[in-house]
Amino acid sequence: MKKIVITGIGTDVGKTVVSAIVAEYLKASYWKPVQSGDLENSDSIKVKRLTENVTVLVEKYKLTEPLSPHESARIDNVTIDINNFTIPEVNTNLIIEGAGGLMVPFNYDGEVYLDLFEKWNLPVIVVSRHYLGSINHTLLTINVLKQRNIPILGIIFSGKTNKASEEVILNASKINCLARIPEALEVNKQFVLEQAKKLNL
Repeated sequence: MKKIVITGIGTDVGKTVVSAIVAEYLKASYWKPVQSGDLENSDSIKVKRLTENVTVLVEKYKLTEPLSPHESARIDNVTIDINNFTIPEVNTNLIIEGAGGLMVPFNYDGEVYLDLFEKWNLPVIVVSRHYLGSINHTLLTINVLKQRNIPILGIIFSGKTNKASEEVILNASKINCLARIPEALEVNKQFVLEQAKKLNL
């Protein structure tokens, strides 16, 4: 069974939609270890709504404030320690979604998602979206994963295509493009199911 981490180059790059698409393709279980804020419309709720063949697991931490986990945890009087995370045991493929980018902190000691992913040593899919600065953010994300010897399955580009940006990212990183998820007028279950059919991981 495959266990895959999905991370983004930053916030609002389409990571949850990509996670839903990949999880649907693999008929996987989906796990978001930390949800920070928006608990009534969390990423887990969104993935459940957008998919048909995905089992959504309960988050390890549900934090009330829409802030970085380190501050939201402080406000909620919760202590997050990366040693307290255990990968769920499931009888399916497993998709694990991070939050924001690799350097998002869990606590004021400076433990970040990158540390957790290094501890797990699971293959990672990087979600990139084109905007001014995204080349830098994408290459930094890939380089820091390589520095920690974390395996990278490839890149999935989300949103509008920018061939010039994609070409330089792929050439510089030597990482494969796994898919391009187009801009959608409405992200709904039909869109996710259609995109899942096009994947070949």
